[in-house]
Amino acid sequence: MVNPERLTDDELAVWRTLMDTTADLRRLLAAQLQEAALSPGDYAVLLALTEAADRTLRSSELADAIDWERSRLSHHLGRMERRGLLRREECPGDNRGALIVLTDDGIDALRRASGPHLRAVKHYFADALSAEQVAHLADVLGTVRTHLETVGGRES
Repeated sequence: MVNPERLTDDELAVWRTLMDTTADLRRLLAAQLQEAALSPGDYAVLLALTEAADRTLRSSELADAIDWERSRLSHHLGRMERRGLLRREECPGDNRGALIVLTDDGIDALRRASGPHLRAVKHYFADALSAEQVAHLADVLGTVRTHLETVGGRES
């Protein structure tokens, strides 16, 4: 009899493959971003700010958008600010909060990185899959996301 609270051998094998594959993809994509003088964290911050109204977010909103702890984000923002990619401004009505504003240099850095980064995503990920596999993977990932939201995970 199978214990419903334990992973089957097949489930564990698929989970390990998922973890190993995503780690490999992250490593390859991080190396590609490094060629554009950005880290994956830099790219995530810049992308979130690009998608925000007025290219500005409260630091707490940015932390939520990229799923980082506020202390980690604060240190990272300091490094990005010193490089001129963004600036922090006082948040009206909130002495503890800050507005994070994307600078022209940040926009330029993201533009320079995005083309090569997206080509690398295509090369390392999308080119390995058929259209049917992409559709199946989208279905599987949608199912897992819905399950996470249902069982108490964080909604995105």
